[in-house]
Amino acid sequence: MQDRYTGDLGDFSKLGILRTLQTAGLSIGVNWYLTPDENHNGDGRHVKYLDQEEYKACDAALWLALKNIVESNHRKACYLENESILQASFYSERLDFTGKTKTERESIRKAWHNKALSTLTGNNIVCVDPDNGLIVPSAVGRPKENKYVLYDELADYYAQQSSVIYYQHKARKPDDFYLRQHKELICSQVFPDAKGLALKFKTTSQRYYFFIMHPQHQAVIEAAIKNMLSTAWNKHFMLFEFGEED
Repeated sequence: MQDRYTGDLGDFSKLGILRTLQTAGLSIGVNWYLTPDENHNGDGRHVKYLDQEEYKACDAALWLALKNIVESNHRKACYLENESILQASFYSERLDFTGKTKTERESIRKAWHNKALSTLTGNNIVCVDPDNGLIVPSAVGRPKENKYVLYDELADYYAQQSSVIYYQHKARKPDDFYLRQHKELICSQVFPDAKGLALKFKTTSQRYYFFIMHPQHQAVIEAAIKNMLSTAWNKHFMLFEFGEED
């Protein structure tokens, strides 16, 4: 997450999911995976949805709140930390590797992650929002590693009895690539008894929200998501479920 993205279509989709889960009675924690703003591209400009009634129909209160943030030029993640938008615990410390050596980056990240775990412990759901998604081999140990979530970080949240949702950017790969990756993740030994679910946000900027669910949360999460998809949100999301045979 970068401040410049605040209030864009990605935030609308993500917060729509989290508000749905909150309404179902689940407590929410959010780690923005906040990194310094970059200016080399036009990311964050997906705000035309704020002029379109089809999005307002999904969640009018959220739509209006984000419209106010964008139009008042309050495009910082801290402006989303508002109970009228989401009642949640937030971790907003920036993961900044600017000018740091590899050893320094490792130390900074370890301390940052441990503080996040402490801040968000006790929540039924922890949502992590890295710029790109799961770590890829080419980013390991590199300065841009802060744009990804590490496998061990997801495992630590799960070990604290939180079900985890992580954002995944869709690059030039088919759905099957990301679905297989997630299936392998939840079947690994570090996520005992985990169940999987995925939502693909189809509109404009394709993105996935992958769920690593503890059994005690599974029924509530699945019912809440299916109820969400019985509303105007259905036009914008595609649901993938992971059966025993997958």
